Amino acid sequence: MNKLTLAIIVLVVLTGLSGIYVVQEPEQVIITQFGKPVGQPITTPGLKFKLPLIQKVHRFEKRFLEWDGDPNQLPTRDKRFIWVNTYARWRITDPLLYFQRLNNERGAQTRLDDILDGETRNAIAKYDLVEVVRSTNRTAQTGELVASDETALVDIQFGRNVIREEILARARERTQDLGIEILDVEFKRINYVDEVQRKVYERMVAERQRIADRFRSEGQGEANRINGQKDRELLKIRSEAYRKAQTIKGEADAKATAIYAAAYDRSADSRAFYEFLKTMESYKATLDGESSLVLTTDGDFYRFLKHSGAR
Repeated sequence: MNKLTLAIIVLVVLTGLSGIYVVQEPEQVIITQFGKPVGQPITTPGLKFKLPLIQKVHRFEKRFLEWDGDPNQLPTRDKRFIWVNTYARWRITDPLLYFQRLNNERGAQTRLDDILDGETRNAIAKYDLVEVVRSTNRTAQTGELVASDETALVDIQFGRNVIREEILARARERTQDLGIEILDVEFKRINYVDEVQRKVYERMVAERQRIADRFRSEGQGEANRINGQKDRELLKIRSEAYRKAQTIKGEADAKATAIYAAAYDRSADSRAFYEFLKTMESYKATLDGESSLVLTTDGDFYRFLKHSGAR
């Protein structure tokens, strides 16, 4: 076998192999011939055949695909500017129409940018800010902060979910002739522009400060009430203790007087001794070691000393 024959055999084998291709489970295929689609889309997996060299295989996803939009600064109906960031899920439902209208996934993403961003802008512009940032008419709890403006607690008629469903419905209408289906649209994030955000933060700080001042005032009032109650109870305890002390002291003085009176009435000697003791106690209380005492002959102290010396 010469080289020419070998080359021809190799060429034939390679040409035959180029007519065989495999469709994977998550794929769907379009066959084109000279740039134009031929036949029906192939959606079943397995080993497939095509004309070598003149036909080309175009593969597309059967799985769900993601569209992630860029944040856009959008105005609401009440002229409030907010940042809105959305994302969506979509899939290819008609590969042939998809190939004819969009060609590939890059073309699909570009077209979805126009459709979804445009419908989002139109929907946001039809509603007030409160409708965009809220979903329900739940009642705010006591002390709860609402990070919005003065209309934050006004009842809403539609809400964010209705706006999202409107964007989804309008976007589906515009993609019917593109061979794709938008499965879902969601708001990834809704935020204020910097100027509005700064005002909202200032309002939140002021509201928190007001709540803190209220708590401090209530705490100070409770502290004053407790201190006042404590002072009243302490005064009552002291008054009761003073009353009991005076009662005990009076009873003690009464008993002492009774004892002195009984001792005084026993006998003359006892009375004389009692008088002597009381006189000594009075001198002890009034005289010190450097005092001079002048006695008269008719004084009690002289009389006691004279009688005690006679004995």
